[in-house]
Amino acid sequence: MALKTEFSESELAQIFANFNLGKYIDATPFTDGTVQTNMKIKTSEGQYVFRYYENRTVNSVSFETNFLRYLKDHNYPCPAPFKNKYGSYVGIHKQKPYVIFEFMEGQHIKEPNENQKKQLIQKTAELHHISKNYTSIYKEDRWNYSIELCRDLAQQESKRINTSNSREKLSWLENELLKLNLPKSLPMGICHADFNFSNILYKDDEFNALLDFDDANYTYLLFDLVVLIESWAWRHDVNKLLNMEEAKEIIIEYSKHRRLSDIEKNHLFDVYKLSILIDCVWYFERGDVKDFYEKRKIDYLDQIGREVFYQELFG
Repeated sequence: MALKTEFSESELAQIFANFNLGKYIDATPFTDGTVQTNMKIKTSEGQYVFRYYENRTVNSVSFETNFLRYLKDHNYPCPAPFKNKYGSYVGIHKQKPYVIFEFMEGQHIKEPNENQKKQLIQKTAELHHISKNYTSIYKEDRWNYSIELCRDLAQQESKRINTSNSREKLSWLENELLKLNLPKSLPMGICHADFNFSNILYKDDEFNALLDFDDANYTYLLFDLVVLIESWAWRHDVNKLLNMEEAKEIIIEYSKHRRLSDIEKNHLFDVYKLSILIDCVWYFERGDVKDFYEKRKIDYLDQIGREVFYQELFG
């Protein structure tokens, strides 16, 4: 990706002067990544990652750094943030936050083999084991995926677009949200929510790091399981229909490392629908209300039905 913000050599040197990480030497931008600005930095003491947040508040970034530190303390493979000389993980440059992270070795693999795929599923389950007991004072500074958030964001998008199509799509989405059954006892924790290949590093065929917790938030632990299923069993560029056999294999592998409770099995159908409706918000301008991608997915799940969905995946 292109850098969103340009940095001079002197600016980067000044930023690194606030850390005990050696003298700044040079910087190389990452071509893979997210909407944030990411660079690999070389100093006299080693290599690091400089991340400049283009669209996050300090509290939102603090949610991320504190959680990553917690994961690292629990031996989870992710990049650790570094504190500056003033004891803070988050610095400010030109009124935007930034963080210096540990540089993790490895390669991004677009099509993981079966062994690498199983490792990602295992590490996802381990992430949920760790995060289910985690609390953060910055939790509300992230968009925590829920019915309420989905409705609020859709209303904002409909108002921004301000067309008859957007208003009708909002009506459809709100009606679909009313059909969801998500009990308060459904297990929640921090989910990563974005297992794009650019966020995963493998080294010598082994899982080495999960990167980019920019979308991580407090939601139903099933949400990440849905993301895994979407990665292989219902890819928009390959699978027109949900591959139930593939989805079941993912769930079986996940359950080897974190057993799903009965209530999670009973409500995976609802969390799956919620994830589709949240995707609808991200692409609210796409398609006519009578026939668009997310509607076709919801209609397909309704055609299968809750009971058959359960039997296919857990029977």
